[in-house]
Amino acid sequence: MPARRLGLIANTTKPAARGLTLTLARELALHGLTVHYDHATAALIGEKSTLTIAQLAERSELIIVLGGDGTMLQILHAFDDTLCPLFGINLGTLGFLTTVSAADAPRAVAAIVTHDYELSPRTLLKIETIRHGEVIASQCALNDAVISRGELSRLIRLNVRIGTAELTEYNADGLIIATPTGSTAYSLSAGGPILAPDSGVFVVNPICPHVLTNRAVIVSDSSPIIIQPADRGTSIYLTLDGQTARHLPAGDTLRITKAATPLPLAMLPGVTFYEVLRQKLKWSGAAV
Repeated sequence: MPARRLGLIANTTKPAARGLTLTLARELALHGLTVHYDHATAALIGEKSTLTIAQLAERSELIIVLGGDGTMLQILHAFDDTLCPLFGINLGTLGFLTTVSAADAPRAVAAIVTHDYELSPRTLLKIETIRHGEVIASQCALNDAVISRGELSRLIRLNVRIGTAELTEYNADGLIIATPTGSTAYSLSAGGPILAPDSGVFVVNPICPHVLTNRAVIVSDSSPIIIQPADRGTSIYLTLDGQTARHLPAGDTLRITKAATPLPLAMLPGVTFYEVLRQKLKWSGAAV
């Protein structure tokens, strides 16, 4: 059965967004599929909608996203409790979450019409802030949680435990906790490894470590990661997926675990993670 209720969200800042939105809407309507828009996308094509992204997720079986990886992350962070499958069509440059190019949009339409797409479950981080022994905030992230000093670029010292076992005190400009999906984002730029989506692990990756033996560590996603400033008088900043940032007062502790529900990413059938990796990183096998 094809999905009968679809959402469509476009990055309205992209020059090609309006034309592709109209084309997709027309093609999907020819096959009897109902398409709903968030208010910004509707305004882009001269339609009316009062739906927020969270409301769109609640009433859609699948949301088509026109944009880049940043657009996908923005949409995720606009969700409430409903994690609707996302089918990304890339209008940007490098996209690991939006694996279909605009030129391949007809293939995407055919796959959606026939329900011939695959869902890749992507692990999310659950980030809890603990103050005086109580959880005062809980958030999720798809790519990474980044702990840093914030406004001033200076050394930060963080004690890290994996479960009940002490890992080390990191002396660095910051610390990245990345999912397998996020291993190709900021963590990769910071020298971290690339992980397959189903590898079942997280990366603990220091940013510019001041101790040369401090290196990225791969840990099981079944073990909680506990992070505390070594200096209890030091306040830190927490940034999630490059989308949300907040200041954590001195004395707060972070507990990072695997979220109970993954985010389903829709992909064309037969397209593997390794094929996407070769394409995006331009691995031709040649020496130069």
